[in-house]
Amino acid sequence: MRTPRLNRREFVAGTGMTLFGALGTANARPDDPDSPSHWRPSIVAHRGFAGIYPENTALAARRASRGPHYSRAAMIEIDVMPTRDGDVVVFHDDRLSSRDGGERGLTDESGVVWETPTDVVTSASVLDSNETVPLLSDVLAEIPPHVGVNIEFKNPGSHDVVFGPAGDALENQRAIWRPFTERVLEICSGVDNPVLVSSFYEAAIAEIREQAPGLPVGFLLWDSIVDGLEVVRRYDCEAIHPPRNMIKNTPFFGDEYYTDGPFANIDLIDVAREEQRVVNVYTITDWYQATQLANAGVDGLICDYPNLISHPGRTTSKNSNTYQ
Repeated sequence: MRTPRLNRREFVAGTGMTLFGALGTANARPDDPDSPSHWRPSIVAHRGFAGIYPENTALAARRASRGPHYSRAAMIEIDVMPTRDGDVVVFHDDRLSSRDGGERGLTDESGVVWETPTDVVTSASVLDSNETVPLLSDVLAEIPPHVGVNIEFKNPGSHDVVFGPAGDALENQRAIWRPFTERVLEICSGVDNPVLVSSFYEAAIAEIREQAPGLPVGFLLWDSIVDGLEVVRRYDCEAIHPPRNMIKNTPFFGDEYYTDGPFANIDLIDVAREEQRVVNVYTITDWYQATQLANAGVDGLICDYPNLISHPGRTTSKNSNTYQ
């Protein structure tokens, strides 16, 4: 396949060291974490800014990437999975109507996405809007070439996938992911956008690495920094995508269910800087989260809303809580 425009070398090269530095949308993170700096993390539109647009739709991708300059994202994050016919659609949940434990339908259709014909999936209305579930190719067509795309591999069309590190099941898991990975990468090969692919699933990362070794990849962490970093290092991932609870030197570190995991003394920002990786944090929903994480030194904020940071966030040191 033709490698999308941003390759691995560009991802970590130059003074920016980040995807977004390569895109020219953010300043470089300083080598000295305690030196004065005026910069801000780049904004990644989570499902196309799911807080204000019907998520993962062509409309969301278009508005998040083509709106006024102050509300545009540097990158659009989307989720992909197959239909029963093998077409790749942009959708997050396994089922067409299972949001909030089934109390709220994400669409007006029902059933498992990969067990449902393409025409039914792509005619389903998303969140009572006039937007329907789109094909991946249709979403990519809405995003200008200079805007990045983060494609999260959500499911290959199986109930038998292993979340996180695959362990002894890796080879069998890779076989499940292989056909779907081939289809997604083939679609991506036709775009000029900088492309970053990511997943919670080690087997997906392994398949992507083998099929498109020049493509930047990011591993999404969930409940263990230690286990997550093992996968990141095993495949030399360019990006680490942790939840905000895993970022040390912020008020969120260790809250909710991240109270006693095997990461209490690990500073992901320091690790990433040492290993020349990018840290993009999910999912940011308000200005306070955004500013605190900016002060901690993250590279990207995967946000539900635009405009959460309107000017540089980190102004003194990574331990600073000052927002100016």
